[in-house]
This record gives sequence, structure tokens and C-alpha cells, in this order.
Amino acid sequence: MPSPRAILFRLHWALGLTAGLILAVVGATGALLSYEEALTDWANPDRLTVATREAPPLALSDLTQRIEAQRPGQRVARLTLQDDPAASVTIRFARDPATRQRPDSVFADPYDGAVLGPVRGEALFDTVLALHRFLLLPGDGNGWGRQITGACAIALLVFLVTGIVLRWPQVHRLRIWLRPSLSRPGRARWWSLHAVAGTWLLPVYLIIALSGLTWSYGWFKDGANALLVGGAKPAAMGKRAKAGPEGPPALDAVWTAFHDGEGRNAARAQILLPEEGRQPIRIRWFSRDDDRPAARNEARYEAATGTLMSAERAADQPLGKRIAGNMLEVHRGRFFGAGFALLFCLAALAMPGFAATGIALYLLRRRAAGRRTARKPLVPAPAE
Repeated sequence: MPSPRAILFRLHWALGLTAGLILAVVGATGALLSYEEALTDWANPDRLTVATREAPPLALSDLTQRIEAQRPGQRVARLTLQDDPAASVTIRFARDPATRQRPDSVFADPYDGAVLGPVRGEALFDTVLALHRFLLLPGDGNGWGRQITGACAIALLVFLVTGIVLRWPQVHRLRIWLRPSLSRPGRARWWSLHAVAGTWLLPVYLIIALSGLTWSYGWFKDGANALLVGGAKPAAMGKRAKAGPEGPPALDAVWTAFHDGEGRNAARAQILLPEEGRQPIRIRWFSRDDDRPAARNEARYEAATGTLMSAERAADQPLGKRIAGNMLEVHRGRFFGAGFALLFCLAALAMPGFAATGIALYLLRRRAAGRRTARKPLVPAPAE
């Protein structure tokens, strides 16, 4: 009967040879997604800015109409605006009702509505995201890919627990826990690097695994929200309001009310338009004083009249609610600041390294076991 330590060891390497390889792919893609916005800006320098005019920018209703006229059959779903007269507007379109595919986002000139071109790199990052979340398997969120990546997030938690138990030393010293012994030969060197790096990055991987599970399992997300928000239900989205007599939502009235009220100090705003005029118009915005991803504010306006329905400021919310409402930024590390975002990116990049060192340790162990078997003397059969 193997000992409990032997069972944990076999579980650790068995998961490493299976889930560890998938986590290597998830880690590499996650590191790339960590800086999606910065890389997208780098790829689109000529479309991020426009020539300023003496005339004011177009009203948002006119802007959306001109953009949709240049893109027949496509409906504007989101506008991202900057508090900069030389900044272009980023336009995201609604999904096609028949195919459920989303057209390419574009940059547009806020002064005349001219489409400046598609967002370079968006298709690449969409593919990277699908690989990260669903391994490019059919069905996306409803397919096997989501279940596999969710199971691998659980495997990551098992790695953390079994890894600490297996390396628990008889003598506790910081040098043993936190300093790799790279001068040791062969398998001992790889083990030290694998174990010490895992110890350093354990808190980061714990946050990554727990936050990642909220996209894989609804029951886990509900439990996390209940724990973080204290069992309170999410903020109501407001009463569903039908559009006014002419049909379109009161976009200009909403933007005026936002500028005169909640958004007086906004540096960047995302306007999420309603579907078929039956949902509130939502504006997510960041202030000039604090534009961190964790400091996202949100206001909701009645689509038909432009009346403010509700407003939530990040500074007024308890920590648990801000974490629950910004789980993606927690997962990426940006919730904790730019330094932590870089740390999370490096930790994600290290996942292929853990897979490589784990496989090297497994192969070296198998080779050593083979040599011991070859050197073992044969026991002669007893004489009859």
C-alpha cells in the first residue's frame, strides 16, 4: 500500500503530464491577453488620433447613423470615447442575429463620422481568447473546451496544495524555501528550480485559479459572489423601458445628462447601447483622477427619455463588491496595480516552464529508475 506522500506525488506528476500541458497553453495565451490593449494601441498608431477641428464633434446619434450608413446591415453596440479632442472613437458592432458572429470593430472620426479602418489585431486576440478559454474546441462556452479549462483550473489548485506538501522540509529556513540551488547537479537542480519558483508564485496562481473558475462553473461564480457581496443580489439593471415614439434610444439626451452630471470628470467612457430599445443605456467610465481598471464607474439611463436610473462609483463600493464586479481585472492582476499586472503576466508565462521542468523531472526519474533496475542483480531460482 503506497504511503499518502507517494499518492500525492503520483497525483502531482499525473496531472502535470495531462493538465499541465493544457495549463502551459492557457498561461502563454493569458500572458498575451494581459497586454491586449497596449498591443492593440501599438498596432494602430495612425488610427488612434484625428485632426482637431474648430467645429464641435458630431452628436452621438448623428455619429452612429453615419457609421452605420458606411457599414450596411451592422448596428453600433458600443462607443468608446476619450476626453481628448484629438482622439478617435472606437466602435464595436452588435452580433449578426443569424450567425452570432461579431463584425470587426473600427475607429471613426468623431467630427465627421468617417470610418478610419478596422482595429488591427482584434481578430488575432479573438482567436487567442478562444484558445485561452475554450482551446478552440467547437461550442465555445457551451462546449467541452470550457469544461476542460475549468478542470485544469481545479488541477492548478491541486498542484499548489500537493506541491507545498511534497516539498515541506524537515528544517524550515527562508533560504531553503525561497532560494533555488542551481549549483546542484542533474535532477536536483531542476527540482529546486521547479519547487522554489512554485513557492514564490503560489499566491498569484491561487488568485488566477480561483478567479478563472468563475467563468467555468456557474455554481462557483454564485458562491464567490455570495461570499464577496454578502449574499446580496447584483444591482438591478433597472426597469425595462420601451423606446420612445420614434423608436431610437435618446442617446444625445443621455450623453448630455452624463456630461452635466456623473461624467463631469470622466477621462474615458464606454457607451453600451440597448438592444431593440428595451434595455437601459449603460455608460462605464473612468475619471481623470483615477483611471485604473479597478476604478471603473457605471451609470444607467432610461433608453426612451435619457433619465438617470442608477449610478455606481467604485470609490463608494466595498472591496468585496469591487472584486466581484471586476473579476477579469483580478484575474489579470490589473485590479491590484500595474506592478501586479506585470507579475501576473510573468507568472502566466512561467506556466510553460513548469510544464517543461516537470516533464524533465519525470523523464530523469524514469531514466534513473531504469538504471537501478539494470544494475539490480538477478536472484537465481531455487534448486529443486
